[in-house]
Amino acid sequence: MTAFAKGADGLVGRLFLAAGEGEEAQAGIAPPRPVVLLSAAHPPADTRVVRKEGAALAAAGWRVVHLCPGNTRARIDGVEIAPHRRRRLRDVWALARDAAALRPAVIHASEPDAWLAALIGAWRSGARAVLDVHEHYPSRLDARLPALARPVARAAITAACHVMGRLAAAVVVAKDGLDGAFGGARVVAVRNYAPAPVAPPRHHGPGPLVLGHLGAITRARGWPCMLDALARSDPGTRLLLIGRSTDGSEAEFHARAAALGLAGRVEVTGWLPQDEALRRLRECDVALVLFQRGEENHRLALPHKLFDAMAAGLPVIAPDIAEEVAAVVRASGCGLLLDSGDAAAVAAAVSSLADPARRAALGAAGWRAAREDFAWETEAARLVELYRTLMPAGHG
Repeated sequence: MTAFAKGADGLVGRLFLAAGEGEEAQAGIAPPRPVVLLSAAHPPADTRVVRKEGAALAAAGWRVVHLCPGNTRARIDGVEIAPHRRRRLRDVWALARDAAALRPAVIHASEPDAWLAALIGAWRSGARAVLDVHEHYPSRLDARLPALARPVARAAITAACHVMGRLAAAVVVAKDGLDGAFGGARVVAVRNYAPAPVAPPRHHGPGPLVLGHLGAITRARGWPCMLDALARSDPGTRLLLIGRSTDGSEAEFHARAAALGLAGRVEVTGWLPQDEALRRLRECDVALVLFQRGEENHRLALPHKLFDAMAAGLPVIAPDIAEEVAAVVRASGCGLLLDSGDAAAVAAAVSSLADPARRAALGAAGWRAAREDFAWETEAARLVELYRTLMPAGHG
């Protein structure tokens, strides 16, 4: 082990020695260098990072370690979980040191601060760095800055992305439209689709509707419009929110629901394990994706919940301003597009889906598309093919 790796955090170093060397070290054989999925903020069982990307690489035969926030070692879908307690920008150098201590062949990083840590760790350990891009980062500060400052901030972030992309071995983008800031880099699209469904689409029968929303609950994701649309809908219609508030507006949400007389018609589950969340989603009749106007990431959004709804056989009500989402909805014929800030339009769309035959037809169309045109398995194969060009010979 190099002097740099020896100086790394003791927990990470012991994890590597215990899990990676074992009998190979005793036999004098160097153990395979792993793929390190580096997260500054993503949780241990993150759907994209671990359950899709990490699981695909592990299934291809490579050792995969997720270095992520937490305090418990585990194995999830073939991926080893190596916890760290680093704070974000303040501990970039220490995070790079932790990653290098695992003697990686590739460091695959999932947030901008993790990208920087990956590049530093790769330089120090001889690994290759892959940047995984989930959002349109040049516009991330728009909501926090005055309008006059936004062009300068976007230019600065774009320049930083350009430099980091050129230094990395590859840039993986989760959706189209994110590659503009990475000119000159090797860009590979690994879109955030869901695994092809195995269970048949949900059976749609008569009765009061349950509207479902999966994921973070925020004003920008449309909870005010959801509540106003619910108030305009048939009194038997209910709203199931599978997730939790992430913008500090939870108290305001419940106050608004009470003011509209909706408290008995709204259920918020809080965070649920993925399997349980998807089971609850299948209890719904219609899926809501209501990103609001004003954010570039909403225009370019390609949320996992869209494909989860399609895989469940649910019709989707989605925003016409989200170009990627709208393209999928049109191509698959899985739902209705509208102004996601217009509660009357949302309520009218809900009313139009009261017919179970129509819901079943839209849901079945989405389900077929999720199996054939928008399945994660095709994207996973593209990721594995990239890694065949990055990993040293004999490593899987």
